[in-house]
Amino acid sequence: MTELRNVESDLALFRTRVLVIGLAVLVAFGLIATRLIWLQVVRHDELLAQAESNRTAILPVVPNRGQIIDRSGRVLATNYSAYTLEITPSKVQDLDGTIAGLSRIVHIEPRDVRRFKRLREESLSFDSLPIRTRLTDEEVARFAAQRFRFPGVEVKARLLRQYPNGEAASHVVGYIGRINQREKELMADWPEEDQANYRGTEYIGKLGAEQQYEQTLHGATGFERVETSAGGRAVRSLASSAATPGDTVVLSIDLQLQKLVEELFGERRGALVAIDPRNGEVLAFVSKPTFDPNLFVDGIDVENWRSLNESIDKPLLNRALRGTYPPGSTYKPFMALAALETGTRSAGTVINDPGFWMFGNHRFRSHGDGGLGAVDMHRSIVKSSNVYYYSLANEMGVDRMHDFMKPLGFGQITGIDLKGEVRGVLPSQAWKRATYKRPEQQRWYAGETISLGIGQGYNNFTMLQLAHAMATLANGGVQHKPHLTLATQSVITGDRTPIPRPEPVNLGYKPEHVATVLRAMQAVTTEGTSTRVFAGAPYTSGGKTGTAQAVTIGQKDKYDARKLEEHQRDHSLYVAFAPVEAPRVALAVVVENAGFGAAAAAPIARRVFDYLIAGLYPNPQDIAAVQAGQAGAPVGTPLKLSEMAPQ
Repeated sequence: MTELRNVESDLALFRTRVLVIGLAVLVAFGLIATRLIWLQVVRHDELLAQAESNRTAILPVVPNRGQIIDRSGRVLATNYSAYTLEITPSKVQDLDGTIAGLSRIVHIEPRDVRRFKRLREESLSFDSLPIRTRLTDEEVARFAAQRFRFPGVEVKARLLRQYPNGEAASHVVGYIGRINQREKELMADWPEEDQANYRGTEYIGKLGAEQQYEQTLHGATGFERVETSAGGRAVRSLASSAATPGDTVVLSIDLQLQKLVEELFGERRGALVAIDPRNGEVLAFVSKPTFDPNLFVDGIDVENWRSLNESIDKPLLNRALRGTYPPGSTYKPFMALAALETGTRSAGTVINDPGFWMFGNHRFRSHGDGGLGAVDMHRSIVKSSNVYYYSLANEMGVDRMHDFMKPLGFGQITGIDLKGEVRGVLPSQAWKRATYKRPEQQRWYAGETISLGIGQGYNNFTMLQLAHAMATLANGGVQHKPHLTLATQSVITGDRTPIPRPEPVNLGYKPEHVATVLRAMQAVTTEGTSTRVFAGAPYTSGGKTGTAQAVTIGQKDKYDARKLEEHQRDHSLYVAFAPVEAPRVALAVVVENAGFGAAAAAPIARRVFDYLIAGLYPNPQDIAAVQAGQAGAPVGTPLKLSEMAPQ
């Protein structure tokens, strides 16, 4: 018998099921709509940016580095375009095999490999490092044909730094080099804006003006937004902002003068600083020996680094900025001024010079075998009496000397616009207590004061400090801060912006006291120790010779250069200014281990004054004589700068 179905009950069940399914579908579509709103509306901007970043990349555009030029516009540092072959170590499985394969296509020397490995040690694995620079067009073409064999290797067009004058002015100009890991860590502490400006930058100033004016020379980094393929390669440019080239830095030095002084030194070691006392501009800043900054641009190889770093002549030492020397008798004019200003002595005070000075049982000797007899202040400078200044130092005492010499800049940081300046030593009782640890060493003994008067003992100053003090004295006690940079110049507009300078400081010396000392220094060149050197000069000048001990010689022993190693012989020094009527240049020069100041240092100073004051340039025969330490006044007829081709 067939069971009859309850149609109403089945219909109600069907309706319930349809309702449940409908509600489920409605909820599902609601969830989809909600998610769609969340993605398309709420997170639209964020997801659009993510999608865009997957499709595009922001590439930094590194600016062209600014030039460095001298006061006359001669180029000291510039850029040139070249191809480099670079390897990213993190993308290469067999680095040695890759280098070996590349060397069969492109000429790679063993020193290139050693330099690459040293750069790799200093860099991160994902940095692109040069294995060869300055590729020829033929080498670029050969690599391009084989590029598929070398993943992680690329040829890149780079702007490389160039120093067209080679070793000339290298300690002033400095050099750039690849940013190392330590510098990257320091840069991480920079303001975010500065860090952003260095994205993509691989080189930074390491020394000299390149380091001092890094931010000015670097410029402003631009950007390019490019569309990329799935493999990460740029397909097309979407937008860009051009980089702003770095400004040109205009130095105060005269390159032709700088080269001349470096040539006059020859193979000898030493330093010279020439300053315009009217404004503090440094006209020449010489340290010998020099080095070629071009060696550092690509990363210096091991052989050249060892040669520079281990040389007994220390070519990497900036002697003008960091070399310290006893000033010797060049200190005497400043001691004379101290005597006048402190009232310790008058210009007419007469001291008997028997050729030695006794302090207790200790005999301090003077120059030569005989004495000078009666000596006043003028004659003490002209004839360079040691006895006069032994007794003066004893009368003044170490702390009084210290307090007078400090404002002149002795033993102080001058603040010149170069990093790495050293302070030197201007001794005092407080200095000795702070320097030494043992109580017996900390005590100042009266006998230690005596030799300070002739620029020996603990006195140790840089040629920059000595030239700075000479410029201040020549300018009547008005002191200008020394500086190596005149201005920056915009590459875009050509406008020059002078570097701000502090106001000069008047040390308050009495004009008659300054005149007394300067008159005596002028007499040094006409009747004193540098008479032969300045004979026939077409201008007036003042100066003071100095001879400073490199090693201590016993008071009972006689100095004999022939019995000493070359590095143990006395240093030759000279300080000077010209012209006397209105000084335009003041200088200090030291020739290491060259003996008497008039024999080696003063002849260099004479040629500097001839160049700056009289417009004269020494002939080759005269230059050779100066280099050999056998020159007095110029040999032969000097050349006229106005008739010479620019150098």
